[in-house]
Amino acid sequence: MAAQSDNDWPRDYIGYGANPPDPAWPGAARVAVNFNLNYECGGEANILDGDDASEGMLNDIGFPPVPGKRNPLAESAFEYGSRVGVWRVLRIFEDFGVKMSVLGVTTALERNPEATRAFVEGGHEIVSHGLRWIDYHHVDEHDERVHIHQAAERIQRLTGIKPVGWMTGRPGPNTRRLLVEHGGFHYDRDALNDELPYWVTVGGMPHLVIPYSYETNDNRCDQSNGFAQSDDFFQYMRDAFDLLHEEGADRPGLLSIGLHDRLIGRPARAVGLIKLLEYMQDKGDVWFCSGADIASHWRKTHPYQAPA
Repeated sequence: MAAQSDNDWPRDYIGYGANPPDPAWPGAARVAVNFNLNYECGGEANILDGDDASEGMLNDIGFPPVPGKRNPLAESAFEYGSRVGVWRVLRIFEDFGVKMSVLGVTTALERNPEATRAFVEGGHEIVSHGLRWIDYHHVDEHDERVHIHQAAERIQRLTGIKPVGWMTGRPGPNTRRLLVEHGGFHYDRDALNDELPYWVTVGGMPHLVIPYSYETNDNRCDQSNGFAQSDDFFQYMRDAFDLLHEEGADRPGLLSIGLHDRLIGRPARAVGLIKLLEYMQDKGDVWFCSGADIASHWRKTHPYQAPA
């Protein structure tokens, strides 16, 4: 395959460079903090849904997928999140008065209407996390286009709210183009490459990207990734917050924190989340926000400008 020329290169290695823009967060906050709860149980890969194996990623038990067979332990690890963990996380955020972005897989939301109602009634943003929580590198373009349409339409029908944010989690090379082609989304989270939102041009159309993080994320509670105790989670997130808070005196930034009900919803891990919220609220100069809040603010303060 011939390499693309530099004039048509699809990657940006520079971003904002040494002088990022002032995001001018509301209240002159030093740092914007966006908590994202991944709600995936019932949307993950599973033999019952016609997949080749049960999901083996982020189930925290270290049990691999078994090709061609159901994996009862892996299934039950996911089910803990929708049966127990999600309710603990919702209680914690209600206690602190902080709203989350719920990255909801459509089929997962449909399979637990009670939890979905609680997200909406609690004032949390519903972000479309795709029709299924699967790897879209392995889904052809036609099927992915159908999935995007169904994900948006079915969430709106289920919740009465049109989702304005999108996150695939494991996007393929066609995902963003198909998303912009579909229309109606104000932003996506399928990037890990910055600490501020940024605009891209896709098919001649402006599109906002709000970076996510797999690093400030409870995925590190997975057995192989290193968060063995609640204080490990708390201290790591606190250190990220502290540096951004300090830098925010003249260079405010965004801290995106990823959560999973089946991980942080466990009692011993939830203690670390409680400590983190207490610490952040005590520190002050923080804007707790959803992805939709960020997108709305960015559109007003840093509207799209066509590249020269």
